[in-house]
Amino acid sequence: MTESPHRDPTVGELALEDRAALRRVAGLSTELADVTEVEYRQLRLERVVLVGVWTEGSAADADASLAELAALAETAGSEVLEGLVQRRDKPDPSTYIGSGKAQELREMVLATGADTVICDGELSPAQLNSLEKIVKVKVIDRTALILDIFAQHATSAEGKAQVAFAQMEYMLPRLRGWGESMSRQGGGAGGSSGGVGTRGPGETKIETDRRRIRERMSKLRREIRDMKKIRDTQRGKRRSADIPAVAIVGYTNAGKSSLLNALTGAGVLVENALFATLEPTTRRGQLADGRPFVLTDTVGFVRHLPTQLVEAFRSTLEEVVDADLLVHVVDGSDVNPMAQISAVRQVVRDVYAEHDRSVAPELVVVNKIDAAGDLALAQLRRALPDAVFVSARTGEGLDLLQQRLTALVEPTDAFIDVTIPYDRGDLVARVHAEGRIDATEHTADGTRITARVPVSLAASLREYSSG
Repeated sequence: MTESPHRDPTVGELALEDRAALRRVAGLSTELADVTEVEYRQLRLERVVLVGVWTEGSAADADASLAELAALAETAGSEVLEGLVQRRDKPDPSTYIGSGKAQELREMVLATGADTVICDGELSPAQLNSLEKIVKVKVIDRTALILDIFAQHATSAEGKAQVAFAQMEYMLPRLRGWGESMSRQGGGAGGSSGGVGTRGPGETKIETDRRRIRERMSKLRREIRDMKKIRDTQRGKRRSADIPAVAIVGYTNAGKSSLLNALTGAGVLVENALFATLEPTTRRGQLADGRPFVLTDTVGFVRHLPTQLVEAFRSTLEEVVDADLLVHVVDGSDVNPMAQISAVRQVVRDVYAEHDRSVAPELVVVNKIDAAGDLALAQLRRALPDAVFVSARTGEGLDLLQQRLTALVEPTDAFIDVTIPYDRGDLVARVHAEGRIDATEHTADGTRITARVPVSLAASLREYSSG
């Protein structure tokens, strides 16, 4: 069967469905006079067209990926006008979608009056440059979009420094010149130069910018390192107190901050937006048996989380590595919660692998059950038989969650009041080395010690109990 000359088989039915489903807004194109200024100013996203390349998985997966990109774009403050997906074996190495499809994209930009094209993937500097030349408006990729959202949401000094470092690391290889205005090099003899004293190998504007960015990155790296020392000290104090540490992980906007508030009464900002939480928030709570524990709300994960952010937020992710238990929060109302679980687990495994540690025990908590359908919840209960189903908003299921937390967070230490015979000085030495001594008294029967020691040591000292 021959294809119609007006139908491109590489586009596929998905793109046609998208064009029919998404509204088109007529207007005038707002082309950039000089597209190179994109790299030297803060992103201003207004009216955008999304484009993705579907290389694997089902059509539903491609739809979900583009829908997530639309949510990210809206979080950054833009209005999504159109979404297009192209079926390809792999992205075009030159223009991401191919020169022919790039021209179609240009026509779409003109028809909608869009001022930005957002690509659902990380583009190389060459791909960005080539695609921008064809569509003649600003082109950014998924990584730049997420970095922009992080820049908008960072509030603490550490968060701002981490985001700035990640943005510069992303920007450095993507700086590029455009025409003679970008050059500061003097010409040779006989050239149209500034004359005597200006000839020779000068420094181009790009070289100057790169040097300044590297200097700024070095400064930020030192600042982040100093902030990390403070965070390590705080974490060390919590660990020395032998208080169990629980870290909340999950996909962005899964309701992690809401759960933290519900369990501890923390009053942390809760916002229905992607990446509303960037700085880890640690609050003290109480288990069902009265034991204290600390609960840390971490930054949300997302599919294809930029490597620059993983690197920059290393100190934030270390809260996950040091946890005794991971509470994995899942949005039960999402269209594809299992894909979110897979994405989060992949990031967690990568973080633990970097620290050469085995992953901590995980408790899956399906949140937002008040907003999820009965059929979806039934499917999740079958897929996740050990999960706890809760609604942080209504409080449903929180009592059961408290009980599961109490059962999973094992006591790390125990109080002892023992009298150790004088001929067992080895045990006295172990208590001093591994425990925290409250009081010591030398009696006729031996050394009486009250202290907090690891549970395993307390068990071996049970026969010397003074009680």
